[in-house]
Amino acid sequence: MSIVVVGTVAFDTVETPFGKGENVLGGSATYFSTSASFFTDVSLVAVVGEDFPQEHVQFLQSRDIDTAGLQRIPGKTFHWTGKYGYDLNEAQTLDTQLNVLTEFRPNLPESYRDAEYVFLANIDPDLQMDVLDQVRAPKLVACDTMNFWISSKPESLKKVLQKVDLVVINEGEARQFTGEANLVKAARSIISLGCKRLVVKRGEYGVLMFTKDSVFAAPAYPLEQVFDPTGAGDTFAGGLMGYLANTGDLSEDGIRQAIIFGSVMASFNVEDFSLERMKRLEYREIEARYKNFKSLTSFRDIEPL
Repeated sequence: MSIVVVGTVAFDTVETPFGKGENVLGGSATYFSTSASFFTDVSLVAVVGEDFPQEHVQFLQSRDIDTAGLQRIPGKTFHWTGKYGYDLNEAQTLDTQLNVLTEFRPNLPESYRDAEYVFLANIDPDLQMDVLDQVRAPKLVACDTMNFWISSKPESLKKVLQKVDLVVINEGEARQFTGEANLVKAARSIISLGCKRLVVKRGEYGVLMFTKDSVFAAPAYPLEQVFDPTGAGDTFAGGLMGYLANTGDLSEDGIRQAIIFGSVMASFNVEDFSLERMKRLEYREIEARYKNFKSLTSFRDIEPL
């Protein structure tokens, strides 16, 4: 089954202790759709400016990503500039140029409106609600957000969380949104708003998934080389949602397996700047790392003493 993702396609300028990428391809919808495309068909909704190179569009299309929803309007493309220190879990934003993003009004092509899987990437929660009004009967809707929307539009964000099945955010955002220092209490508070599941991204410490009655923990894959964590969260979400759309298995076990695939995809993404590692990635590598991932947490059941 196909996925519709609504988010940003952007230019990033990123500096880490291991190098720098200037005006490289980025954006939440870009990372998500590239990751998800390894598992299923993806339809992308975003906006770019006149300066956006056609070669980037061709890359997306080479991954069989439907770009009919990619709007090109007069102006410059959204551009984010950030820097990471040796603590790669947190980026320092140096500059944000919204540019054409200020004019973005998601308008889903008719062929997108029957999508069974929808991902609302990190955009204005009012725009996320607008998208929800355009899709007819999705089987699963997931969303992401960020600290800016949590502080500037908390009521709008609450309305979105009441309408979605799955929320994917990082631990700092969970604490900020709820005012709870304890992550378990924060998770319970978010789930009480109406979403069925909350997935909390914890960077190099892995992922926690909460439901009303359960908690699932997955480690991050141990890597010797991490060059650029930009887009790791969106790549994770793309792997998670892509695998679910591929299998159609929305059981507890199916979603847990999808979380591991999401973690696998994120682990590849951080091995190079922008989407360079994803461009070289082959599915056999994904399968091999999934098997390695499984061995990280495989242990015997308890035996009677």
